[in-house]
Amino acid sequence: MRMQVLAGYFDSMAFTLSDSEMDAWQALLHAHHKITSMLDAELRESHQLTWAEYDVLLRLAKATGRTLTMTELARRIMISPSGLTRVVDGLEERGFVKRSRSKDDARVVSTSLTDAGRDKVRRAAQTHLRGIREHFTGHLSAAQLREVAAALQVITGPHVPH
Repeated sequence: MRMQVLAGYFDSMAFTLSDSEMDAWQALLHAHHKITSMLDAELRESHQLTWAEYDVLLRLAKATGRTLTMTELARRIMISPSGLTRVVDGLEERGFVKRSRSKDDARVVSTSLTDAGRDKVRRAAQTHLRGIREHFTGHLSAAQLREVAAALQVITGPHVPH
């Protein structure tokens, strides 16, 4: 048993995982890393965008008025606030987004998608969606897709588009 090797490092068996727990955990980590790395590489090669940059552009494209406050944008994406600032800085330098301060509260900074950013994310979406199908959904049957979604939603709750 694999976990018995690790059990010696801990005083209590409460800190060990069963083989099936470890298999599930490792499969999740490895699948996520492999798929996101491939998606990132494809976006970089085809569109000169990182996966994080694409995510920011996509969230803004879906937002009302193509604008979100930095606080709301940070809540919707999956990178750190400092990472978000760096991503938005780079996108702004390239003309894909613009930032502005609220007239009512100078502490509030909003980020808006420019027309160039909208065009960029539209083109990149084709690559991204093809990649999702090629690297993830295309490997699973319809039943497996439902099972994966249901299993992960036990942890995260149902997906709420944002």
